Amino acid sequence: PALAKYVLFVTHPNYKVGTMAEKFDCLYCRDPLQRKKYVRKGDQHCCLKCFDRFCANTCVECCKPIHVDSKEVHYKNCSWHDPCFHCTFVAKDNKILWVLQGLCDRFTCSNCKQVMGTGSFFSKGKDFYCVTCHENKFAKHCVKCNKTIASWGVTYQDEPWHAECFVCVTCSKKLAVQRFTTNFVAKKCAGCKHPITGFGKGSSVVAYEGQSWHDCCFHCKKCSVNLANKHFVFHEEQVYCPDCAKKL
Repeated sequence: PALAKYVLFVTHPNYKVGTMAEKFDCLYCRDPLQRKKYVRKGDQHCCLKCFDRFCANTCVECCKPIHVDSKEVHYKNCSWHDPCFHCTFVAKDNKILWVLQGLCDRFTCSNCKQVMGTGSFFSKGKDFYCVTCHENKFAKHCVKCNKTIASWGVTYQDEPWHAECFVCVTCSKKLAVQRFTTNFVAKKCAGCKHPITGFGKGSSVVAYEGQSWHDCCFHCKKCSVNLANKHFVFHEEQVYCPDCAKKL
């Protein structure tokens, strides 16, 4: 990425520097400023010495004040003298880092030892890795295609998948954000003959003698009373309530 997106070079845009023609005193030391260089911010005036002492930003590298006529670099509420800003690493999004200024020949991948320069890289503890080595060593790989999962994926039974790989084996519809079943062929209800999917109405199943029913389909053959979680009689492959079974 371009440096201009992250670093701002300024020469104190909030202050004005000039030579005092009127009779004003320094806000801090009260020395007269007439025919002297001064700094003004709003309605306040101060001499250059007091500016350095009370107003100037401090360089985070050398810890000295940044004079009003010096070129100043700003990044994330920090300031540097322009010459003090060199070969510095900064983080973005807690993962990816860039070299902000210059090309450092000593900045290499901890694994392959290739110079990374101003390219993207990842940090792991005190080590730095190029994108390829980071993916090979630390990134998860999809159990279906075995390729690196670079963005978001799906974890099912502790196994990682690409969202586009986690699909129905029959219709290839993506399953990442919807309910699904792990049974390849659903059993059919002995009552309505429709598949028992485990979803929606009839999600509970009644199983007996190798047959299965939706709970809402498990009713008496003769009087149609629902027999789920109730006593029943199984006669000639049909289900009956105890009262109807007595009349058979």
